[in-house]
Amino acid sequence: MKLTRKESVKRRHHRVRRKVSGTPERPRLAVFRSNQHIYAQVIDDTKQHTLVAASTLDPEVRSEIKSGGNCDASVQVGQLIAKRCTSSGISQVVFDRGGSPYHGRVKALAEAAREAGLEF
Repeated sequence: MKLTRKESVKRRHHRVRRKVSGTPERPRLAVFRSNQHIYAQVIDDTKQHTLVAASTLDPEVRSEIKSGGNCDASVQVGQLIAKRCTSSGISQVVFDRGGSPYHGRVKALAEAAREAGLEF
């Protein structure tokens, strides 16, 4: 039986989540990619609490981009999430690509966050 695209992403995400977990010392940077936007959250899985979040829907990012579904928007979100993490005292995270391949927009977000000061 052939899986739909959504089921395949969900299956890959579960496979990633078996190995990746966020702790208070090193929370998880989770990335969700839709067709029109990209979202990033820093999550402490022990408390099940979102510490920091950023997306292409934030006014800071939205004013600088034309479309939320391209690599330029992902770079902006990566820089914003890193800035918010450093201001809240988070320097190291564990990267969770969310079932998406580490390519394109997900890779652009990760590299921008690394350049802006996050370690993973």
